[in-house]
Amino acid sequence: MPIDLGGDFPLIDHHCHGLVPRDVTRRQFELMISESFVEAPKGTSHFDAPVGLAIRAKCAPLLGLDPFPDPDAYMERRAALGAAEVNRRFVQAAKCSLLLIDTGFRSTDILSQPQMAEALGVPTREVVRIEAIAERVGRSGVGAAEFSRAFADELADASKDAVGLKTIIAYRGGFEFDPEPPSAAEVTAAAGRWLPEIQAGRARMEEPTLLRHGLWVGAELARQRKMPIQFHVGYGDRDAIIHKNNPSLLMPFLQKLDDLGVNVTLLHCFPFHREAGYLAEVFPNVFFDVGVILNYTGPSSARILGEALEMAPFTKQLYSSDAFGVAEFYYLGAVLFRSAFRRRMDQWIADGMCSVREAERIAAMIAFENTQRIYPLN
Repeated sequence: MPIDLGGDFPLIDHHCHGLVPRDVTRRQFELMISESFVEAPKGTSHFDAPVGLAIRAKCAPLLGLDPFPDPDAYMERRAALGAAEVNRRFVQAAKCSLLLIDTGFRSTDILSQPQMAEALGVPTREVVRIEAIAERVGRSGVGAAEFSRAFADELADASKDAVGLKTIIAYRGGFEFDPEPPSAAEVTAAAGRWLPEIQAGRARMEEPTLLRHGLWVGAELARQRKMPIQFHVGYGDRDAIIHKNNPSLLMPFLQKLDDLGVNVTLLHCFPFHREAGYLAEVFPNVFFDVGVILNYTGPSSARILGEALEMAPFTKQLYSSDAFGVAEFYYLGAVLFRSAFRRRMDQWIADGMCSVREAERIAAMIAFENTQRIYPLN
């Protein structure tokens, strides 16, 4: 159904995270607005980046400040309002009708999925991270011979109310992996190598055979429950070795998931958003977004979204913010997406390549209809 591009048209945020429920210092805030997760070099600030400029331009007015305040003034106003009000104000102003929350990252530091719904007054659903469940099972004291069954049972139980699964194999080994499922003997042997390490607190899920096994267990569960698997792609913190995160490396595995009837959503994708668009064109089961990169490119976000729209079917694109920790990213992601989309459609209309009605129809697909179609939301 066409929607009004003149207003804040509705969005479903299909990939985001919880928020920090407490007030934060400027230092803590700056760490959360940089994917480096380290402090800026001495004498500099993470506010002096496209993302910081975008926050000061677009988020400051929602706090009752003029655009482009001094960072200290911004943080003082944020503290005066308090974390609960800041979180509520930014998330509600994003005007997302539903948040699909990945609960597997730093979950002890942030609001849980039910707490997000209660605190913010916005409906939420859960997306379960495969590797986080594997690590939970690994720390439980399970033996190598029992690991495979224990993991499958725990993943099924943890996701009983979920609408999707998520993998961060991009961070743990990259995409150039053997697309075939490992044998039971290989899984047991790999578990025997890995479990002593994680149970001693010296390892996380990086064992290549177990990563593959996790994907295949997740794929079967996704097939049964008719839900997609989200793949982090491209831009992220330094754990993501960028050249190993080109999604074209996934093509053999994507074909196998297509054979199973399992949909895949490629998240963020920059600088591989054109490759992601190609994969969405040639694989029936592949969908993608440009997600958090709109926040991090700020003033250039319209160009990035325009590149994502160059070739990929409109039926294969989604909206996400990847907001984590600070509520500004929920609001900023929505504002920049709507603005960038309008600018691209205005140009297409001016060029005679689109009509207002067609632009509204395309917006509805990307903003919420495609997500409603591939996630089991009912």
